[in-house]
Amino acid sequence: MRILILCTGNRCRSQMAHGILKYLCPSIEVHSAGVRPATEVHPLAIQVMSEIGIDISQHYPKSVDQYLNQTWNYVITVCGGARENCPVFNGTVANRLHIGFDDPDAFTGSPEELLTEFRRVRDEIYKELQKFAKILES
Repeated sequence: MRILILCTGNRCRSQMAHGILKYLCPSIEVHSAGVRPATEVHPLAIQVMSEIGIDISQHYPKSVDQYLNQTWNYVITVCGGARENCPVFNGTVANRLHIGFDDPDAFTGSPEELLTEFRRVRDEIYKELQKFAKILES
């Protein structure tokens, strides 16, 4: 089973989803990428993931271009930008799925408010991917 998770920058949501899905389904091959990749994974994404025991500190943003000729069981978009700008895959994509989440990086506020927003989005991603993992297991 091969799953690709797409976001615009591959900086927050797709990185958190990548870590969570790999944690929930360790035998599945999971990758994440962006249609316009950022230069680094957001430090708060790394922090809030470590709070739940998932280490994404070695992750880095990648371009979707490197995955276009590969075969995927699922390509999952986690933001509207990636959904709207999802490129054409030359390889086989068995299933396309959109599970959208707010962009915690777009939120403005105090450091504590930002951290709260990242935790909220992380928890939403976890909840939705738990449901998805149950579908994969059945």
